[in-house]
Amino acid sequence: MNKKTDLLQGTLDLLILKTLQPGPTHGWDIAQRIRQVSEDTLSVNQGSLYPALHRLEAQGWIAPEWGESDNNRRAKFYRLTAAGRRQLAAQTEAWERFARAVGLILQNT
Repeated sequence: MNKKTDLLQGTLDLLILKTLQPGPTHGWDIAQRIRQVSEDTLSVNQGSLYPALHRLEAQGWIAPEWGESDNNRRAKFYRLTAAGRRQLAAQTEAWERFARAVGLILQNT
């Protein structure tokens, strides 16, 4: 049984940045990739995704560009900026440190 998991704001930012690392994509595809890679454990709804995309854009970590989606519709694609790549590295390091600390507590208490 798979239980969908809500994402904390900072975690969602990290997952979006990581999803954009291979190259530009549009919002719907970001949500689908997160769901697929997490084996249907993580689900991002539009009410969380688009505010996060706007927040990341305002921070200068992603940049939008208009393009055509797979079904020939006009869509806004997002790409990682140089500042976004640096932020992804910093957030990944912080997340890994946090996960190790939680793991130590789970193993030793």
